Amino acid sequence: MPSAMPADDAGRSLWARALHWVDPLVVMILSALLLGLLLPARGVVADVLDVARTAAIVLLFFLYGARMATGEVWAGLRSWRLQGSMLAATYVAFPVLGLLVQLLPDAVVSPELKTGVLYLSLLPSTVQASVVFTSVARGNVAGAITGATISNVVGIVLTPLLVGVLMVRTSGQAGGNLTGILLQLLLPFAAGQLVQRWLGPWLRARPHLTRVTDRSVIVLVAYTSVSQATVSGAWSHVTWVALVILVVVCAAMLATMLLLTWNGGGRLGLPRDDRVALLMCGSKKSLATGLPMAAVLFAPALAASVALPVIVFHQLQLATCAILARRLAAQVE
Repeated sequence: MPSAMPADDAGRSLWARALHWVDPLVVMILSALLLGLLLPARGVVADVLDVARTAAIVLLFFLYGARMATGEVWAGLRSWRLQGSMLAATYVAFPVLGLLVQLLPDAVVSPELKTGVLYLSLLPSTVQASVVFTSVARGNVAGAITGATISNVVGIVLTPLLVGVLMVRTSGQAGGNLTGILLQLLLPFAAGQLVQRWLGPWLRARPHLTRVTDRSVIVLVAYTSVSQATVSGAWSHVTWVALVILVVVCAAMLATMLLLTWNGGGRLGLPRDDRVALLMCGSKKSLATGLPMAAVLFAPALAASVALPVIVFHQLQLATCAILARRLAAQVE
């Protein structure tokens, strides 16, 4: 009879399993949020960080453009049923859910958090997690790469436009200024595409460089947004009850999109590997794009509240899709 596992080994095993479900990026973001609450930047320090944030966002979107191979995007468009389904899930079905949340009473979900949920619904799909989970689930990896990439390319233009149209009409909040969107998002991305032919292969061969840039910008944006919100007193409406309700709302949106993409792919007659790619890409939203873009589109105090639903949904989608990917893979083994 095998001996029982030592207590120390059992404790380490439980700790390892717990860490497996925690995204390190979320830990860094939560640390930045806590720092922004306890030690907000003021005066000259705040001004310097604001300039640094703007420069970092410009660099981030330049690198987005430089590392995306334009030829791969156009080649992926040939699978029009899969790509069209992904875009419809990301930019039609998801925004409908975001608009439905706006119908909830303000006493249930505060107007600021409802604005954040709507903003979340307008974001592009995440690339890395979508591709990884599609691979684990034995799905169409090439289709996932192309679909997530196209989603992000389209989102550079479409997300600010949808914010400007839908969020002004539903919440009365101005969706950022066109000059900021042009100078901080579109022009850097276009400049990156212009040099992608020469710089792209070098960046794609060194993914750690862009990963460090992504995470650094996200953490900087998180800290400066929360810091400015703390100084302005914007957190007075956020309670533990509000956070629990937000988790429930995000979980309901995620469950709806998972069911919609999986069953919708079946009704469209997509093969299993394409249904997996649609499930993984169509149900996700990009935190890496969402937080920096929020810093451009919204005033600092509102950007902090808008960021909360994006962070909550990000962690939920990682934990849920990790389980789904393993179960889907087990079905074909």
